Formats: sequence, structure tokens, C-alpha cells
Amino acid sequence: MAVKGLVKYVVRRGLVLYATMLAALYITILVANMGGKVDEIILADLQTQIWDTVNRNPAYRALSGAERERIVKQMLENEIKRLGLDQPFLVRSFRYLIDAATLNLGRAQFMTSDTGSRLVANIILERLPATVMLFTTVMVINFFLHLFLGLYLSRRYGSLLDRVVVALAPTSVLPGWFYGIILILIFYTWLHVLPPGGIVDVPPPKDPLLYALSVLKHMILPMASWIIAGFFLGVYGNRTFFLIFSTEDYVEAAKAKGLPPGLVERRYILRPSLPPIITGFALGLIGSWSGAIITETVFNWPGLGSVAYMAIQYLDTPVILGFTVIYAYLLMITVLILDIIYGLVDPRIKVRFG
Repeated sequence: MAVKGLVKYVVRRGLVLYATMLAALYITILVANMGGKVDEIILADLQTQIWDTVNRNPAYRALSGAERERIVKQMLENEIKRLGLDQPFLVRSFRYLIDAATLNLGRAQFMTSDTGSRLVANIILERLPATVMLFTTVMVINFFLHLFLGLYLSRRYGSLLDRVVVALAPTSVLPGWFYGIILILIFYTWLHVLPPGGIVDVPPPKDPLLYALSVLKHMILPMASWIIAGFFLGVYGNRTFFLIFSTEDYVEAAKAKGLPPGLVERRYILRPSLPPIITGFALGLIGSWSGAIITETVFNWPGLGSVAYMAIQYLDTPVILGFTVIYAYLLMITVLILDIIYGLVDPRIKVRFG
């Protein structure tokens, strides 16, 4: 009965999430294309490019102006049909939506990948590992650091360390890149012990072990900047969760039964507080994969943040949509997985499904 109820819930929840994702993608298509204005800009640029191509081609120089104009017009019509720009924007927008939903990300209009490919999938996938490696590592370190230190402070409520953490929690409003600039000034400009940016030394070491150590060395400052930025607020937030759950009646009842403090803490305080903590971690992890544009710019880190920044600058709609589509799918899958995890870690949800 419980399994059947959970499966029905997951299927229903998955359909709702998928419909929500499609609606969000369609709104993104309308905004990214500015209601069709970007297509008009593309059409004007295309006409200019064709004119330049025809005028620079020696084979067309002997032709009259009328002949060259006819050739330009024919080439432009062929390109318009190939790109589907001869259809109304409403029809094109739904075609864009179908392509996005089926992960047919197409080709970029202006950008290329590091290897010279115009495919949007290659542009994104070539930069994704660098962002995942950096920000996922930071998120995992922050998760366990905030979890265990928050649990430790909840046992020592009102201590000097607890008061210090509470007092310094507002410092977390400063973004990671701000601390990154300070760390660069200290460890690169003054001490000359760590590189200011990049992902590997130039030229990169040929030995795999030395290459890995070089990458790790370049990760220290950007990782430290994000760990420092979220440290006090993260620990304070988890400590508050644990304090709230430690005052529940079932915790007092467990203590009255004479259960060991460690067991009470793990079973009756830590486990019920895990759902919101896991939610914050999972959504933060997916959000970090989208890349922190300013942080990657400060540290010259070749990740998705720089791709997003260039796509916005160039108004490269396919890349912007591809970026959004990948993020939307990751977010949808994460939320669905979270619903299943809640049933495993929260006894109250288990009761709901029998």
C-alpha cells in the first residue's frame, strides 16, 4: 500500500513538474527572443552578411547591380526558409519549445565552443565539468561543515562560540567573489603562494598527477571564497533548525525514557530536520551548476558562468535557451528526487503513504 501510494504520488508530481517546466521554458523563449525582435535582428544581420559575401566574391563582380541584388534576394530567401523565419513568431516559438523539450538544442548563432563547434550542446558540455568540479566540491564541503558544526553548536547553546557565530552571520550577505578579491590580494599579490585564477598552470603539466595537483592548487582560492561567504550563516541556520527540533515533545519523551543522548540526537533531532537541510543543499547544488558569473570572471575560471555571460552579451538565443533547458531539467529531476528522499528520511511522510 505504501509503495503504491508513493508511486502514484511520484508520477503525479512528475507530470506537474514537467508541465511547470514547459511553461517556464516557453516564457524564457518569449523573453530571450524579445517577442520576435531578436529574430528580426538576426534577419537584418543575415542580409548584411549575404551582401558582403556577394560583393567580395570575384565571381559576382562582373554582374550588374540588379543581378547581384537578385542573387542576394534568392540567397536570403533560402536562408529564411532554412531557419524557419518565414513563419509567424507564434509558430516559431512553439517549434522552439518542442526543440527545447526534446533537448534538440541546435546550433549557436554567434558563439563557438573551445574546440570550435557551433553546437549548443558542445558549448555547454565542454564548460560544464569545470563548473561542476568547482561548485559541487564547495557545496559538499559546506553541507557537511554546516551540518556538523550546527549540531555541535546546538548542544552548546549560549556558549562563546555560539554567540560569535550568531554575531558574524550577517557577514554572509557578502558574495563569494568579494571574498575572492580579498583572497587574491592576500595570497597572490602579497604572499605569492597561490595563483590568482585559471584552472591549470601554463603550460599545463604533462604528468597526470602533477596536472591534478595543479588544478587543485587553482581551486583553493575560489573554493575558499565561497566557503567563507556561506560559513557563518550556514552554521547558524542549521544550528537553529536543530534547536527548534530539540524542543519537540517527542524529543522530551525520548529523553524521559532514558535513551542515550547520542541516540536521541541522531534519531529524534537530526533525522526530522534533514528534509529542509537536504532541500537547501540539493537546490543550492543545482543552482551552483549554473555557474557564478562574477566568481568565474574574477578567477578566470572556464565554466558555465562565462558561457552565460557571453551568450547574454551576444544575444545568442539558442545558447541562452540551451543553458536554461539544461538547468530546468536538472531542477525538475532534483525536486522529484527530493520528494522520494523525504519519504525515506521523514517518518511523517511515511505515515502519509500508509
